[in-house]
Amino acid sequence: MHRLQRSKPAERRNQRGLTMIESLVAIVVAALGILGILGTQMRTLTDTQTTVRRAQAIRLIEDLGERMKVNPSVLRDADAYVADFNTTPAPGDCQAASCNRTLLAAYDLGVWKQTVKNTLPLGQASIFLAPGEEVGANRRQIGVMVAWRENERDLSDSSQANQKAYRDNIDATQVRAADGTLSSGGGGTTATSCPDGYTCHLQYLPLAARCAPYFGSGEAIPQYFCPGF
Repeated sequence: MHRLQRSKPAERRNQRGLTMIESLVAIVVAALGILGILGTQMRTLTDTQTTVRRAQAIRLIEDLGERMKVNPSVLRDADAYVADFNTTPAPGDCQAASCNRTLLAAYDLGVWKQTVKNTLPLGQASIFLAPGEEVGANRRQIGVMVAWRENERDLSDSSQANQKAYRDNIDATQVRAADGTLSSGGGGTTATSCPDGYTCHLQYLPLAARCAPYFGSGEAIPQYFCPGF
């Protein structure tokens, strides 16, 4: 009679070892896949936040434009709205007392800059005369640059040139020359550029002239007086 022989224990140990290795490989692959999905979600969230903040910056600039339209002397007193990133005039009390055109400009600018600071993370703004329009007779628009901080890695290091080039290509304040080089779109008496580590949006606002009719003695057709012209 022949006796039945059992399988060797060593073979069973080898099988168990292979199964464990396969399980570990599957866990590693699954972990890498999950990390990739999380990275994509985080990038999408960052892009969404950037879009929302840029939309907020556009609405803030539109608010400043509406404030300037209310001031009838904005074309003549455009200098009163010029302010760099670090300048925030103390607004007077134009709600309880009457304000002349200069005080009204300071009030609008101070309230608006405080709104930018409260709306955007580390928000700040610079208002400057448009390039080539420093002379009073040539002024037709002003530039507004709104800056804020994004929740992303620091791109100021020169070793991260690729990331910095990517941000420059989508920067709304950059102007591309014919040779492909980028430069700041802010100009005027002192060139305005986006601060390091900030994301900026640049927009130009037209200066509206409000004309008032004037009837001279014995004239049936009115003449119009436009401040600044």
